Amino acid sequence: MNNWFVKNLGEAIWAEESLDSIKVLFLSEYEKANCPNDMAIFIRHELEGNLHCEVKIYFSPATIVFAHSVKAIPCKKPSLSSLDLFAGSDKSWSVLFPNKLNK
Repeated sequence: MNNWFVKNLGEAIWAEESLDSIKVLFLSEYEKANCPNDMAIFIRHELEGNLHCEVKIYFSPATIVFAHSVKAIPCKKPSLSSLDLFAGSDKSWSVLFPNKLNK
């Protein structure tokens, strides 16, 4: 189980409503699963040649069922550059990115 998942929410200005609903739904599933440290969602604002940045959210492998439910697609593990924790435990950094110091 090492596939990560990504969902592009488009331009940041339009992503807030989607982010809010995803967070509410995720936290419900996260709590039902007893808040495991390997279950987390990360967020990054990315410029891809557009005028505005796009919001991408990355789902850890342990979120596979939830990631599928929001139609996220498989991807490689995200790089740490400009990556922030969106939902889940702060301990997920050390579990999911063990080689990263002091995130």
